[in-house]
Amino acid sequence: DLKVTYSGVAADPQLQQFIEVESQKQRFQQLVHQMTEVCWEKCMDKPGPKLDSRTETCFVNCVERFIDTSQFILNRLEQTQRSRGSFSETMSD
Repeated sequence: DLKVTYSGVAADPQLQQFIEVESQKQRFQQLVHQMTEVCWEKCMDKPGPKLDSRTETCFVNCVERFIDTSQFILNRLEQTQRSRGSFSETMSD
């Protein structure tokens, strides 16, 4: 039960699923790294043995804004793709 990929090479569906899952994990890790870098730079004045309440609040707000912004961008991209898809379908009729 082999599936033909876009490159014309037959591939095992389980292998394709594994690759997709690993790609999603990598994208998630990159997102976490980027979010950590942005929020650390914004909120951390001086490293210490524990976070004070102001720094902790800053991190929480930063992460929430980062997630909100990422979700907004993803939604916008989906809307753009949908509108282009319906436009190209209309043009081909």
